[in-house]
Amino acid sequence: MDKPTRTIISRRSRPAKEPLSKELIIKTALELLKSEGPSGLSMRKIAKALDTGPSSLYVYVTNLQELSAYVLDHGLGKMALPDVQEGSWKTNLFDALNSYLMVLYETPGIAELALTTIPVGPHSLALTEYILERLHEGGIRSTSAAWGVDLLLLYPASVAFEQASRNQKGSPLHALTASYQTLDASRYPLLAGLKDEMTSSGGKERFHWGLEVILQGILNKQD
Repeated sequence: MDKPTRTIISRRSRPAKEPLSKELIIKTALELLKSEGPSGLSMRKIAKALDTGPSSLYVYVTNLQELSAYVLDHGLGKMALPDVQEGSWKTNLFDALNSYLMVLYETPGIAELALTTIPVGPHSLALTEYILERLHEGGIRSTSAAWGVDLLLLYPASVAFEQASRNQKGSPLHALTASYQTLDASRYPLLAGLKDEMTSSGGKERFHWGLEVILQGILNKQD
């Protein structure tokens, strides 16, 4: 009886893997973050996606915290900073922060990284430098500018994280809106009177209002 023939596939016939590199690790980590959320950002899962062992990744990055910072910076590559030759310093500042907000909001998982990692890399540094330049144009310098950058970056990151979390968990504002509609006005008179304003998204106008409040505070607290 003839033995069935077996087709042997040589490893050489397989598609060649892209050589492991820091850039490939970062791109793969970002894709896992987009598809799986924060749980996807683990050395084990990244290594598995790259068909290698976790120890191989540590040749290129020190730890997960460092990799997270690189992933955040890679995501910020989509950010557009306004031309300083056009518009006022405040308009350019607000537009830059609005671009930052949109990138954080539209790239799943990035907003959380912006709140939990120390920003490093060319895109993060370019944004910080741009903000400092605009504050300098507005007469805000030294400690007020340095501390002001933290507040100005924290605000859009928190807004983006809040919105992204609601979308991910399916917790839109309509539940809160419905509860406000049934408030006891005698017990919560101010809430009842402002229920529409409290639950309105406000969009870009509300976001810029928040930036204005922060900026005016910085201007009033200069050293």
